[in-house]
Amino acid sequence: MILSVIIVNYNVKYFLEQALHSVFKAMQGIEGEVFVVDNHSADGSCEMVSKKFPQVKLISNLNNVGFSAANNQAIRLSSGKYVLLLNPDTVVEEDCFSKCIDFMERTPGAGALGVRMIDGKGKFLPESKRGLPTPQVAFYKMFGFASFFPKSKTFGKYHLGFYDEFEVNPVEVLSGAFMFIRKQALEKSGLLDEDYFMYGEDIDLSYRITQSGYLNYYFPKTTIIHYKGESTKKTSVNYVFVFYRAMIVFAQKHYSQKHAHLFSSLINIAIYIRAAISLLARFMQWSYLFIIDAVLMYLGVYLVKEYWENNHKFIEGGSYPPEFMLLNASLYTLLWLLGLYFAGAYDKPRSIKAIVKGVFWGSIGISIFYAFAPLELRFSRAIIVLGIAGAITVTYLNRLIQYLLVYKKWDLSLASFTNSLIVGNAREADRVSGLLFKTQANCRICGYVAVQEEKEKGDSYLGNLSQLESIIQLFNVEEIIFCSKDISAAQIIQRMSNITMAGIQYKIVPEESLFVIGSNSKNTAGDFYALEIQMALNEPLQQRKKRLLDIVVCMLMLPLIPLLLLINRKPSSVLTNWLSVLIGKKTWVGYALQQQEHLPPIRKGVLTPAGTSYVAVEQITANKLNYLYAKDYSVEKDLLIVFNALSKLGG
Repeated sequence: MILSVIIVNYNVKYFLEQALHSVFKAMQGIEGEVFVVDNHSADGSCEMVSKKFPQVKLISNLNNVGFSAANNQAIRLSSGKYVLLLNPDTVVEEDCFSKCIDFMERTPGAGALGVRMIDGKGKFLPESKRGLPTPQVAFYKMFGFASFFPKSKTFGKYHLGFYDEFEVNPVEVLSGAFMFIRKQALEKSGLLDEDYFMYGEDIDLSYRITQSGYLNYYFPKTTIIHYKGESTKKTSVNYVFVFYRAMIVFAQKHYSQKHAHLFSSLINIAIYIRAAISLLARFMQWSYLFIIDAVLMYLGVYLVKEYWENNHKFIEGGSYPPEFMLLNASLYTLLWLLGLYFAGAYDKPRSIKAIVKGVFWGSIGISIFYAFAPLELRFSRAIIVLGIAGAITVTYLNRLIQYLLVYKKWDLSLASFTNSLIVGNAREADRVSGLLFKTQANCRICGYVAVQEEKEKGDSYLGNLSQLESIIQLFNVEEIIFCSKDISAAQIIQRMSNITMAGIQYKIVPEESLFVIGSNSKNTAGDFYALEIQMALNEPLQQRKKRLLDIVVCMLMLPLIPLLLLINRKPSSVLTNWLSVLIGKKTWVGYALQQQEHLPPIRKGVLTPAGTSYVAVEQITANKLNYLYAKDYSVEKDLLIVFNALSKLGG
């Protein structure tokens, strides 16, 4: 047998399916085998592989054993002369494997090779070729010198920027996303080191292959798409710690004690610097819109106050007391922000309706405060009315500016639609258009570009593949959707690499699949449109409403606790459950029995959708109950369930 392809999967079913489609196209004419090692995914990956790819040798682990251990499971069972370790979030060209085999056959000193990789936007990934992270190289990388001088032979050794992107060269380190290894070299150097749970194992194995007398090669005669970021979030603090700790393991294993100590010290410094930057970046990414809204609304209340006291109302002493800005203005701003949050004004897509609704509910809270506040804190109601108008205006303008920065165009409705173009022949293009319509994807289909010349051209036909760039410019296309049934992976990769217009997004529809996938950044997880039943509980707004309802119900129950203790068989459990819901460990209504796969995650419930205690529902009915609850969730249903089960709150 010539080739054994090994893919380790963890909760990336859609990307895995696309990868397998491309793998089997590339395997044509090659005697080989394909392994998928699943690390206990909860997204139905194993079921998908068994159903759609019965020829795959599937290893389904009962827990997540890590990347290295999972690969080793399949390597031990493999029979190929060559072993390919391949990430599930990849797409390979049709002649990728044959080119790699040919090079390895002609280069007996090659122990392993890696290929040219591009991300989901067609940009070259510099980690396609890397140098060994010696203390010096790691220092230049961690403190930014490699980024400032990428082509320097001194500072650019981490990504070997001084090597041409399209030239074959021996390198020290290959990417674990695509490692094509001579089985003989693997047997000599040893399998992947299982001390590395994730990250660093590719550096370690690459180094041991070179220590065994072989060379590693960067082989850019074939290119793959690597939707980097699928299995982990590159901006997460956990990623920073896991990745850099892996570097410490490598140093302690392969460097002298002196160098290992120096390297470890540098890495530990870098860990906390990078972790702090990562935390700040994630906080700003989550809160920047919230912070801007808060500043603008608070400033708006101040300007309204200044205008009102100077032009319309005589104030004894000449101005409002400091308490107005310290207490009232702060409280008004906070209540408006809470209203916006629970109305979904911070969810995508943005909407004017959510802004108005959020400010309205915040204003209801302000009215309640005004009604119960002491007389000395009841300032002019006109300021509140003008403040409401100001709050709506500034939050809308804030989103309008953000919209302009993201989409590079004005749209007063804040519509998040993108102009999309389908590349494929008529029948498949029609199927994809229907798929996008059914999934309510936020895109406007401009038409389709045919891969081959067609005799009958429908109304949506815009041209052929040779006219692609002109059509993109003419229709202001922002997203290209490739139909892999009609256009080869090699052609897709070529187009992604060669299209020069900035900001174009790319997605691919695997043949006979009901989803469209892509990724617009190497640092973020990819996205997809899937033809699946929409679950109400999947919406962040509904999740927030559910949590708010839990708190409100707890508050309403507080004066009723003596009565609840009397009518429940387990009084102590009532108090325990009440406290658990209040602090967020439980929810009043959750799934029956246990967390269900393929359903939106929620906390363990005191009650089930049937209104019974958590353990009282049989498995035979639990799945159906949970499915209907998640699909049709509403606050009203939760209230009704709790009201009808007040005597069952203790279990």
